Parts: sequence; structure tokens; C-alpha cells
Amino acid sequence: MSTDAGPNELLDMSSPELKQQSYALLDRQLQSLLAGERDCIANLAQFSALVFQAVPGLNWAGFYLLRDARLVLGPFQGKVACVRIPVGRGVCGACAESLEVQLVPDVHAFPGHIACDSASNSELVLPVLVDGRLAAVFDLDSPQLARFDELDAQGFQAMVSTLVAGTDWP
Repeated sequence: MSTDAGPNELLDMSSPELKQQSYALLDRQLQSLLAGERDCIANLAQFSALVFQAVPGLNWAGFYLLRDARLVLGPFQGKVACVRIPVGRGVCGACAESLEVQLVPDVHAFPGHIACDSASNSELVLPVLVDGRLAAVFDLDSPQLARFDELDAQGFQAMVSTLVAGTDWP
């Protein structure tokens, strides 16, 4: 599929140039989805659905919300997932603790990895910071080893920024 793909088609991310074009398109689509809607849960749900339906090679895309020093499952697309994750535990917990993107080519080599889905082999987790504080993490899983790279991290960081700016947070 081309980078002109609609919201229900997989994007072509087969080269660095196409990947960058795809993330630019996704960000524009996200801006359209968020236009006129600022509800946190609605926007997180739309974000997860857009990403899951458009980005190839995923088996899970969604949010864990910071609640009382724990990450609690939020809107997502994919199989059932772990409901509560302590900050500092697993890839999502490491992201929440460090406030840094976690790009993990092989989750089985990550110390303390939490296997919510045994089919997941690589993971990308981004912090969602609102006014400098952690509100959530955005978690992406793939059955492919080394599915994610720096271009994916950059593309999703731009989209997370769009989400944060277009959403009212609790």
C-alpha cells in the first residue's frame, strides 16, 4: 500500500523515506481525528485504533495510564493484556521510571520483561508527558524481532506530541 493509505489500510514502511512519509501521514490523520474532540479516553482509543490498523507488523498498540504509582491498562487494540504494571518493571515500567523511549529489539533479552502475549518479540514504549509529568505510556508490540527502529520512535514521538496537545488530561 502507498503512503496515501486511508485509516483502514496498512502503510508502506519498506524504506526509511517511505517510513517518514507514513508517519507524517499518520500524524495528519491523527490531527483530523482529534479535531473538535478533547476527551482523554476517546482520543487514546482513536489513537490506538489508527495506529493498529495502519502500521504493519503490530500485534498490540495501546496505553497504560499512570494511576497511584502503577500503570493501569487503558485504551488499546490487540489481544487481552496485563492490567497493572508496577513502575520500574518490564519494558513499560522501565519507560515510566526513566521517562525515556524504550526500543527493545528482542523482549526475551530484556531483564524483567513481562510477557502479556507470548507472540510478542519486540517492543517500543514511549512516555506520554503532560506539563512535564508522566500521564501514560504508549506501548507497541510486534511478533517480529527488531520490528522497531529510531525512525519509528521519532514518528511515534511526533504523534504523541500531537495527542498531548489535542487532549484534556485528568
